[in-house]
Amino acid sequence: MPATITQAIAAAHADGPVTRFELSNGTISTAILSWGAVIQELHVPDRDGILANVVLGFRDIERYFVKHPHFGAVVGRYGNRIGGASFTLDGETHQLAPTHGSNTLHGGKRGFDYHNWQADTIEEGDTVGVRLIRVSPNGEEGFPGTLTAVVSYRLTPDNALRIDYTVTTDAPTVHNLTNHSYFNLAGEGSGTVEDHILTLNASHYTPTNDEQIATGEIAPVDGTPFDYREPHPVRDALRDASSPQVVMARGFDHNMVIDRPTGDTSLVQAARLADPASGRVMTVETTEPGVQVYTGNSLDGAVAGYSGRLYRQTDAICFETQHFPNSPNVPAFPSTVLRPGETYRSTTIYRFELSH
Repeated sequence: MPATITQAIAAAHADGPVTRFELSNGTISTAILSWGAVIQELHVPDRDGILANVVLGFRDIERYFVKHPHFGAVVGRYGNRIGGASFTLDGETHQLAPTHGSNTLHGGKRGFDYHNWQADTIEEGDTVGVRLIRVSPNGEEGFPGTLTAVVSYRLTPDNALRIDYTVTTDAPTVHNLTNHSYFNLAGEGSGTVEDHILTLNASHYTPTNDEQIATGEIAPVDGTPFDYREPHPVRDALRDASSPQVVMARGFDHNMVIDRPTGDTSLVQAARLADPASGRVMTVETTEPGVQVYTGNSLDGAVAGYSGRLYRQTDAICFETQHFPNSPNVPAFPSTVLRPGETYRSTTIYRFELSH
């Protein structure tokens, strides 16, 4: 069955009409919104060929316009946390809006996921996709420089959703774009992912303080709940009361340092997630140095999702491929500084297969 792509105006907003794109390769399909560059749906068959939407989100597009847990969106200009809501670059201190206690989370009060992006379609043989562009003006949310972000989603013939990021700036700045999709391979609204089997290509992680700000330490996972170098259930990381890191985060909400040679930016596998009941398996490949693994710890039953069911803690797991949290304030971390004349490129691939 040939790949297809359709588009339609799905909602009105003061930023302009919101377009919804439906992509299919004949086996898996996805729906992408111009609003927030959101992955609204991602339908994947189980071992019996039965499709399920494996990402959390909303059926009502207007629900994305108001505060929500960043379902499926591209977050920026700086995904994850910046301690003290400030950073110093080239001797100048930039004050950001505090949005998570005294810190900044996911770009500020109105991050990239609360804007309508310019969008057009991609058709490359058997691959279909959407290209989205956002120009963030100098000073937006306190960040310096006019930053241009291009995010391209491609649905490939080998049942993968590929995300390519390209970022440029007209003045020195920092950036850390990522996608914040929440995955449940049994289908959104089906309940907990605690029985999913997780594997992480990470021998180290970045511990946090009591405000969940990375301290600057890169610590081994040995002897911690975050050692997933061998596959075991997600639940094993969630209930260890002897781990201050688990207690502070109310579960798994940590940046894992992907095992790769220093300076290497090739595509490597960061994570593998499997649902034994359905047979669905997802691998996460990325060029980024880290991945934030988050088990939906703030989901408290207050939000009804796509299926009309309430979302609760551990109903999904996120793999936010990224540079490290608080990098602008930790010189030892891989740099997130971007300067005029430079082009930053990054790729993440969510690949789907079946176990039998």
